[in-house]
Amino acid sequence: MVAHLGAIAPSSCFPCRLTRLPRLSSTKHKHRPFIMNAMSDDPIREWILSEGNATKITGISPVGGGCINRANRYDTDAGSFFVKTNRSIGPSMFEGEALGLNAMYKTNSIHVPKPYKVGSLPTGGSYIIMEFIEFGASRGDQSVLGRKLAEMHRAGKTDKGFGFDVDNTIGSTPQINTWTSDWIQFYGEHRLGFQLKLAQDQYGDRTIYEKGQRLVRSMGPLFDGIVIEPCLLHGDLWSGNISADKNGEPVILDPACYYGHNEAEFGMSWCAGFGGSFYSAYFEVMPKQPGFEKRTDLYLLYHYLNHYNLFGSGYRSSAMSIIDDYLRILKA
Repeated sequence: MVAHLGAIAPSSCFPCRLTRLPRLSSTKHKHRPFIMNAMSDDPIREWILSEGNATKITGISPVGGGCINRANRYDTDAGSFFVKTNRSIGPSMFEGEALGLNAMYKTNSIHVPKPYKVGSLPTGGSYIIMEFIEFGASRGDQSVLGRKLAEMHRAGKTDKGFGFDVDNTIGSTPQINTWTSDWIQFYGEHRLGFQLKLAQDQYGDRTIYEKGQRLVRSMGPLFDGIVIEPCLLHGDLWSGNISADKNGEPVILDPACYYGHNEAEFGMSWCAGFGGSFYSAYFEVMPKQPGFEKRTDLYLLYHYLNHYNLFGSGYRSSAMSIIDDYLRILKA
């Protein structure tokens, strides 16, 4: 949802979105996996000068601000690091991000920034230290992005069902990832149902809640004839979370990971800029399933509802239109 990197910039997709400045990757050091340790007066500096294998920090520079987090580049004699901080939210948000990044990293498919350390700030809030990737001048080749993303989906499997080991966030909205054996149940309860309840609680919008729940109860036929296997999803794949490194290889970042139906990855397609070459390359690796086009708007709906809950009534009509269309198609 809301990206955490770079300077604030306007976007047609979001009232508050961030562009990103280049991040440099250091290959001079090997790091232990991220863990939470006891607090010090400056735990970020302490980690960089110990486990980060640096002997001095040569510069700290902001790489923008944002709706949720602050971001800084730490330059050292052992390379550069990217650090995000939040002064009010505890480490659970960054822990979820780090677990997602690590899961994607381990698929050995698409380039993602490797997380190194998550912890608490002594003044309150939290931080995450990760790899600093040098971005190129463009977003790279769409066909390569499609193929690499499909390779991640194919490689990222689990036998636990649909969900993730921790709850995380989609923007600043909680995202419930309780393991569930059935995808339709998971998506209906923990994605659409959760957002519908938020809309009712926040805006008193009983109409969208009741119609949305009718859709949740009736959407089963949209999945007839297909087998759904849990795939590791980035979960928030919009244009601000897609880039390319200096070699032109695609990079994805700021995830809201979980294991789900691979088609759900395209729920932010209205804000991602995917073209024909992207989909052609993707479906060569992960073949299109029967009824794909029938389910496209169902996966957009989750993100439209989230935008309604985060940013207000400007997104309500889009969500309501999708719900009404499906209720008519399904005769529900």
